[in-house]
Amino acid sequence: MSQSANRSGARPTPPIKAERWQPAFVKQKGGTKHAALTELIMADIDSGVLKPMDRMPTHRDLARTLGLSVQTVSLAYKEAERLGYLSGEIGRGTFVKARVTDRAGRMMLDHSPNEVLDLSIIRAAYLDAHENASREIFRELAEGDVAAFMRPCRPIAGLMRHRETAQAWLHPLGVTPGPERILVTNGAAHGIFLALSCVVRSGDVVLCENLTDHGIIGLSNVLGFSLKGLPTDAEGVLPDALEAACAAGGVRALVLIPTLNNPTGHVAGAARRQAIAAIAERHGVFVIEDEVYRALIEDALPSITEMLPELGFFITSFTKTVLTGLRVGYLVVPPAYSIRAASILRVSSWSGTYLAGEIASRWVENGTARQLLAIQREEASARQTIATEILGDHIASTHPLALCAWLKVPPRWTEDGLVRSLANQNIAVTPSEPFIAGPNHGGGIRICLGGRLSRDSLRKALVTVKQAFEQLPPIYDIGSIG
Repeated sequence: MSQSANRSGARPTPPIKAERWQPAFVKQKGGTKHAALTELIMADIDSGVLKPMDRMPTHRDLARTLGLSVQTVSLAYKEAERLGYLSGEIGRGTFVKARVTDRAGRMMLDHSPNEVLDLSIIRAAYLDAHENASREIFRELAEGDVAAFMRPCRPIAGLMRHRETAQAWLHPLGVTPGPERILVTNGAAHGIFLALSCVVRSGDVVLCENLTDHGIIGLSNVLGFSLKGLPTDAEGVLPDALEAACAAGGVRALVLIPTLNNPTGHVAGAARRQAIAAIAERHGVFVIEDEVYRALIEDALPSITEMLPELGFFITSFTKTVLTGLRVGYLVVPPAYSIRAASILRVSSWSGTYLAGEIASRWVENGTARQLLAIQREEASARQTIATEILGDHIASTHPLALCAWLKVPPRWTEDGLVRSLANQNIAVTPSEPFIAGPNHGGGIRICLGGRLSRDSLRKALVTVKQAFEQLPPIYDIGSIG
């Protein structure tokens, strides 16, 4: 994966290194010095003066620069870390934490296809087959008895028939829990929230890939845990890096996407999954296995959760593999956490939505889910072929069945410059910022290949992307000079 060009803006102005950050500190009347410094840190992060993964000055250096005590700086850093702006790493220093900002949200807005060719959101492909299957199930529901799934308000974890049907869906994914360990959720994001809420408290350390789904980064800000991104290769998290992080102490959980990681598309092989499970078990670290894309891969890959019956949480859903709007997920919990997970589900949303759970169950039972999954595999493969033909060496990493591709940033360009250039041509893509959870990620641009776009529309969009990548940028968007 290539190293990204710097993102500082105009060529004549060099970037401000966070380690040399010298803010104009002014203590507000009636407030404490450390509170004023905390506000200043947050303001410069929000404005982009300090960028994700920038290393902050040491406590002593900043104290000397601003004429403050080391204790004052330490209190300010600690408060900024508690609020999700900074992240301290033992032996390495304090870093600006990646945040899901309003700006990042605007990059990923679900635009109307009439306004823009939207390659910024990972979605399952949506074809006539999905439309027809939806209409058919709606007719079936309208003509039948709905009391069994529309009347109940309990059980919280899901109707027993839905949980038993979940077993049939999970079995080919390598997971074989009893129904008492399964909760029906409102999608995979909901399942990840529940799993983390079961075991993680504010201030705990949670590990993940150094580039990961932005939802996990957002949850670190909501739940207040310290997220640490680990270095990766083509199979995901490096076992040696995981071992070192766990050995350093304080690690509570590991959240990872072992199959078709978002945004890089990597897939962990059997040996890598076994190595991760062994390290987690040795150190007593919980593993939250986000397998929302797992059903797309037919390879016999073991589940980490199955290897860690007391420490593993398994999450999947139908949104990325069967139908985007079918927001039904399954969360598998360790036996000891069934009651706790159900209680958190109750206070967060009472339960999963029974109507959506009924649709998913009927589709699993009558084979529709498998048919739509097969269509999704075929479509993903075709779209990846188109992307490879057009973009070629611009692709840093992907997989033949991934719903996205990770692109290298060409020399002289900046990520933001590419995003703006493509936006001016009505194409939406996403730079690395929303996905950054750790250093040494290399940067890049994510393009998504699913959604309602036809193959011809996708081809047209990718040709425009290629042309933009192969142009020299405007002078104000020049990055590194080489």
